[in-house]
Order: sequence, then C-alpha cells, then structure tokens
Amino acid sequence: MAETHVLMERLEKAVIRLESLFSDSHRSAAVEYEAVNGVSGGVAPYVEAFDRLLNGSVAEFLRNSRTLEGDVKTHAEMVCAAFQAQRSFLLLASQYQEPQENEVAMLLKPISDKIQEIQNFRESNRGSKMFNHLSAVSESIPALGWIAASPKPGPYVKEMNDAATFYTNRVLKDYKNSDSRHVDWVKSYLNIWSELQAYIKEHHTTGLSWSKTGPVASTMSMRSILMSGQCVSLPPPPPPPPGPPPLFDTESPKDEATASRSALFAQLNQGEAITRGLRHVSDDQKTHKNPSLRAQGPPVRSPTKSHMPSPTSPKTPPRQSHSPVLELEGKKWRVEYQDDKNDLVITDTELKQVAYIFKCNKSTLQIKGKINSITVDNCKKFGLVFDNVVGIVEVINSRDIQIQKEFPVPEQFKTAWDGSKLVTEPAEIMC
Repeated sequence: MAETHVLMERLEKAVIRLESLFSDSHRSAAVEYEAVNGVSGGVAPYVEAFDRLLNGSVAEFLRNSRTLEGDVKTHAEMVCAAFQAQRSFLLLASQYQEPQENEVAMLLKPISDKIQEIQNFRESNRGSKMFNHLSAVSESIPALGWIAASPKPGPYVKEMNDAATFYTNRVLKDYKNSDSRHVDWVKSYLNIWSELQAYIKEHHTTGLSWSKTGPVASTMSMRSILMSGQCVSLPPPPPPPPGPPPLFDTESPKDEATASRSALFAQLNQGEAITRGLRHVSDDQKTHKNPSLRAQGPPVRSPTKSHMPSPTSPKTPPRQSHSPVLELEGKKWRVEYQDDKNDLVITDTELKQVAYIFKCNKSTLQIKGKINSITVDNCKKFGLVFDNVVGIVEVINSRDIQIQKEFPVPEQFKTAWDGSKLVTEPAEIMC
C-alpha cells in the first residue's frame, strides 16, 4: 500500500508539471501572436470598444428587461447571447485574416442562428401582453448583420433602428403615464443601436476590419477563440429576496416526537400489565361468530381529514382576453382576436401589403382590391372573401375555414359585326 501511495504522489507531481509547462508555452505563444497583430498585452482596440458597449448599454437593457420579467426578460437574454456571439466574431477578425466568402458565411452562422431564435420567439408568443416589446426587438435584431454589410454598415443599423421605433412608440403610448419601467426599457434598447452606430463609424466605417497578418480564419480558429476563455460575461441577475420566516417553531415538533417516543417505551416496559386497559369482548360481539353482525356491512370509518374529499376542485385557469385588432401596421394588415364579427372589411389596399389574420372566431372578413399575400393562423369558423392576391393564401393551425374569390359572371352578351367577323362580348350593363 505504501508503494502505491508513493507512486500516486509521483504521478500527480508529473501531471502538475506538464500542465504548468503547457500553460506557459500557450501563454507565451499568445503574447507573441498578439504582438504580431498589433495588440500588445490584450485584445484589439475595437474589441475593447465593443466590450464597453456590452458592459454599458447592453447590460443596462438586460437589467431593465429583468425588472419587467416574463417574455421580455427571456427575449433580452437571447439578445445578450447574440451580442456575445458577435463579440467572439470580432475577436476572431482582430487576430485572423479574412477567409473566402463561403467560409465567412460558416463563421457567421452562430450569429444568424441567434437572430433566428429571437425572431422565432416573437412569432411563437403572439398572444403575449408584451408583444410590442418582442416586436421591437425582433424587427431590429438583424442589425447585428452589419458585419457582413459593406461599404456602409452604419446606415444599415440605422434602418433596423427605425424598424424598432415603430413598436417602441407603441410601448411608450401604452405605458408612458402608467409605468416608467417600460419607458426606461425603451430608452435603454434604442440606446444600444445608437451606440452601435457610433462604434461602427469609429472602427468599421467601410466594413469590418480584419487583421492584415496571421493565419486565415477558419471554423477551427473560431473554436480556438471560444476555448481561449477571452469572453466577457454580463452582470448576473440580482439575487432572489430572502424567503419568509418559518410559520411555526421548528423546535416543538422535535419535542413532541421525543415525548411520544418516551411514552411508547414507558408503555412497552409495563410487560404483561400493558393489557390491563383492554376490554373483554364477548362472543356475541365478535363478527366471525355472529352472522347478524356481518350482514350489517363494514364498520363506518370516521370522517377523518385523510378520508375527507377535497373541499375544492381544481380551478380552470381564466381565459386570457385580448382586445380585437384591425389595423395597418407598416405594410401588414393585422386582424386579430375578432369574435362574432361578420362586417370586417379592408379597403384601400396596395400590392405590397400583406394580411395576417390571427385567432379570429365565428367572423367574416372581406378584402377589397389586390394585395401581396394572406395568412390565416389559429382561426376557427372563419370566412374570408377577397378580390385578388399576388402570392398565396396560407391557412395554418385553423379549422372550419371558408375562402372564396369573387369574379363577376356576365349574364347578358351582345354580338356585333366588326367588318370581318362576329364579335361576342358581355353587355355594357354587366361591365
């Protein structure tokens, strides 16, 4: 056993020595590599500037989102993860040369996946009370694609910021005079894109600045960046409040249990005397010797708490109510939460407009003119009448849907000789 112990100690010392040598060599190589790329003793200046944006406006947005909780908090955490993915890409670009275009697309995939996740969350939570908050984020988060926009990525971010403003104005309209937390949330979110535009103008005016030296970037180099530990972590959420004080004294159950055990052992120590308190039962009181007692059925159990039915039945959660919507939002007609409405009409349509119909029941909508496309989602017993559509009419997650296209059918015709042949056409009264 002693020899085994000595051998284990020697192995442990050898492993520690090897880890130390590997760490020193890796550190010296990293310092040398950073010096080659003009980054002495740390990350590139434009990565440091991006870190200040993360720890400033992005962190403030996350704090304000956590105060609102729910879907807004979840969405904000996704946004922060997307910014972290972009930070890793910037760190890669500061240390490696720009690869071929198809390789750049592969390196951008983590960011594009995060953007898609954020947008999908909004689409799957259309019934959320914070839908305008989710829409503001979802419509503007593609701004993170500025790293692939050239030669002017700044205006691209501004365009996405304008898309967010449409929905943040709705948030301000709903909460400006009732809940200042939502106002702070709007300011902190829009501030992210304002600061990002300033950051791009200073460091990447005509496009992302890749390193001019070093190896060409690849998926392996991105993996190396992620494993290097050069990541910036955003502040954690505040600790939960302390729990309420105990309702009962925790010492009394212990004392009662001790007393009960003492009483039990005292009775057992009586020996044969323990049966003195038992009452003698005669034969006419025994069920197995008296058939008449068996005919009376089993003994009635006392209605103790353990055998009583539950006084309350499980409650059905209340149905969440929403205000009906029929409005033009940008280029989208929103028709939502309409019940028992058979006089819904959309006029003044344009070819670039689309119609999205969501959770409408026992209603009928007529769309006049020609629009791009129509989507019917989560509707029941719904009727749709329209004149014309450029693209498609899509029905998803719905049932009992009636759809019709209206065309005039002429009933009267006139035939005339045009000098060479007979020409038949609908009568003018039908045109």
